[in-house]
Amino acid sequence: MRVHSAPALVLVLTALGSSTAAAPVDAALAERFAGLALACVHREYPNKIAHVMNADDDARPPRRLTPAFFGCYDWHSSVHGHWLLARLLRLHPEAAFAVEARRALDRSLSVENVTEEVRYLEGEGRVSFERPYGLAWLLQLAAELRESGAGARVWSAALEPLEDLAAERISDWLPKLTEPIRVGEHSQTAFAFGLILDWARTAGDAERERLLVSRSRDYYLADRDCPLDYEPSGQDFLSPCLAEADLMRRVLAPREYAGWLEVFLPSLPTDGSGDWLEPGVVLDPTDPKLAHLDGLNLSRAWMLEGMAAGLPDGDARIASLRAAARIHREAGLGAVTGEHYVGGHWLGTFAVYLVTGRGLAHNEPSE
Repeated sequence: MRVHSAPALVLVLTALGSSTAAAPVDAALAERFAGLALACVHREYPNKIAHVMNADDDARPPRRLTPAFFGCYDWHSSVHGHWLLARLLRLHPEAAFAVEARRALDRSLSVENVTEEVRYLEGEGRVSFERPYGLAWLLQLAAELRESGAGARVWSAALEPLEDLAAERISDWLPKLTEPIRVGEHSQTAFAFGLILDWARTAGDAERERLLVSRSRDYYLADRDCPLDYEPSGQDFLSPCLAEADLMRRVLAPREYAGWLEVFLPSLPTDGSGDWLEPGVVLDPTDPKLAHLDGLNLSRAWMLEGMAAGLPDGDARIASLRAAARIHREAGLGAVTGEHYVGGHWLGTFAVYLVTGRGLAHNEPSE
């Protein structure tokens, strides 16, 4: 895998402006990010598995346990590494990386591999496996393949049994979840709900869309004065406050969202400044937990853009939200170098989600 540093950063920052749902991506930039995923989706080791063992026979290597998603260090990163490839293939079907990306998706998303994935998830003691973060990314992968047209139909059809199981797991869980999960890492509910809600709208699954909207209102509609000054915790890659605000712009119509946001984050500036929210700082990019803050800067950038997109035209907070998003975008993209595998195996996904405006594609709540 090639390492990109300062020269690549110049390319990144000159190639990008404020992203939209249909944002074009510079071909060289797309190749750079695709290279990060291609370097890891079938790299088995090092590997961190969250594996419930029921017998000696369950002691098997990752490629035997989950043959579709065994690379990229852990299951959820493998899933969203495949999403990255599908996303960039859709936007750049004739790019230099396209042949290798199709080959990788062909290898992973076979009927046989997905059948084994379903069998694994249905194993005893695995009802909470990768819930909600990994399951949310699995549904995002399914959504991307659904929207990618004829070229992705074979992969989409192969993935469907696992897509159905992931959706079923979420549907079974939400009525029993009495409180939201407000952390800055994988178990956070607000971020996962946003991904899953976007999937439900892509899939035309009105029943699950209603469930997500209903539970989001139950958990978050009465929230107020979110303590943004307490963020970030030292190993966050998601903002609890901003992720909730980015979810609720998917749930509420613009005028209702504007009123809710005024109560939820009353200190948002209206002067167009961006320095009201400082990016996270990583002092040791070789530490997998400390490197989370690089991902936080990327996710904050797209959440801030989402919040701005959810407000009515002319809202006085939009300029400050976009200014802070630009600062975090620059800080986050500058860290996506691939120099250290602890970040290289996943930061490319967050970068692609940001620069392609993926989260803005389903901004409007359904009628």
